[in-house]
Amino acid sequence: MALLKIAHIGHPVLRERAREVGLEELRSPEMQRFIDDLVETMRDASGAGLAANQVHRPVRICAIEVESNPRYPYKPRIPLTILVNPVLEPLTDETFDNFEGCLSVPNLRGLVPRHARLRVRALDRHGAPLDFEVAGISAGTFQHECDHLDGILFVDRVRDTRSLCTWAEFDRFHRERFVERVREIVARYGS
Repeated sequence: MALLKIAHIGHPVLRERAREVGLEELRSPEMQRFIDDLVETMRDASGAGLAANQVHRPVRICAIEVESNPRYPYKPRIPLTILVNPVLEPLTDETFDNFEGCLSVPNLRGLVPRHARLRVRALDRHGAPLDFEVAGISAGTFQHECDHLDGILFVDRVRDTRSLCTWAEFDRFHRERFVERVREIVARYGS
């Protein structure tokens, strides 16, 4: 496995809509190695997720995992999930504000409105169909990663740019209040 270079805001690859991946291509040894590298890169960077175009490969694949993550100790656990050609369907009009950061937008966080409940349909890394629901803070994570596949960064969804802050200022002024809000969301939605 290898660590891949993460594209930063301003690189055109982050603004492309990633292309669909066919079953034959997905099952190829090259694509399976790429998925392994994507996961290793996400873990090495302490990301909660990583989309393929964030590592200069504009295909509709993303990895999501939250497991004792030092960047997001307040996030509910999400086992390693690989989504290929994902489609998200909001199950409610209800939203919540999620303080988000991104490996492609270093040292910046901001409040983003996210749907509270989603249906996720995709293929797994071997081409088997996935169809499940996700809610709460975890739903925000899935929306963030799938946005990348459409060339959307979290900063595009920030309603009030006054919420933008560095990580240090988030920790200093916003973390405590946001973590309390996360607890409320987790209590309500279970994730």
